[in-house]
Amino acid sequence: MPVKGNAALLDALMRDEGSNIVAGVHRMYKCPADKWTLGYGHNIQDNGIPDVIARALLEWDADCAQRDAMALVPNWPTLDAVRRNVVSNMAFNMGKAKLSGFKKFLAAVNEGRYEDAANEMEDSLWYKQVGNRAKRLAAEMLTGVV
Repeated sequence: MPVKGNAALLDALMRDEGSNIVAGVHRMYKCPADKWTLGYGHNIQDNGIPDVIARALLEWDADCAQRDAMALVPNWPTLDAVRRNVVSNMAFNMGKAKLSGFKKFLAAVNEGRYEDAANEMEDSLWYKQVGNRAKRLAAEMLTGVV
């Protein structure tokens, strides 16, 4: 019988292993063996995480980044998919708080001034820090083409 169907075992492990949940979000913690652990006793230090879990986390984080991008660009519905993805990618990379500091960039995107937006991207420390990613995203912002 698969563990998935063994609710009693899962309940016991959740009780016995414990976790570090803050506001509904699991945080890493050190277990008694001094290993970085996540969730209910999953030793990420030695075992990592399976790709299926990493992909689920990516989807979760991408959804959060897109919501953040939407909040920063009031004219979001007028953007094409490529430019929406550029702003979402930037939100994913730097977080909403830092992206919100790109005021001239956001104003240009919101007003459909994509050349100005690309120039603002290029004229930032972020652009220098992330290399090819920033170059590609600036080109996509300018042209609307991937």
